[in-house]
Amino acid sequence: MNTYNVNDNDFLNSSLYKEFINKNPSNGYLRIRAYSANEALPVQGLKVIISTEFNGNNIIFFEGETNNSGLIDRISLPAPKSITNNLDVPDKTTYEILATYPEENLNTVYSVNMYEGICVVQNINVAPKTLEAGVFRWQ
Repeated sequence: MNTYNVNDNDFLNSSLYKEFINKNPSNGYLRIRAYSANEALPVQGLKVIISTEFNGNNIIFFEGETNNSGLIDRISLPAPKSITNNLDVPDKTTYEILATYPEENLNTVYSVNMYEGICVVQNINVAPKTLEAGVFRWQ
């Protein structure tokens, strides 16, 4: 499987990208919210890579990390047009979110469906885990 990045101008001009955008001409939006301590503490520095598989290729659409509020807000991702006569089963594009917290080698993968004009929120709980009496580790 080849991996491509939308930040690569050559890829943006490729037939693979043009075919993907033809099938996903609209946009959906994603908000990442990372926290710990039962949602009391935001987690800054959680790294996120958002990608999707298309025609046997992996396409990376976003790389970034959460701010001091534990957020990455309004990530715009390609999504298919909604068909107004079939709202019971709207078209979607599925993306994979790889969330890593380098300090503790956290690697968690989430799948999220994107729909035209919808803002989807992905909560990521970075909860402490007890190793032994009084010793905590982030998970």
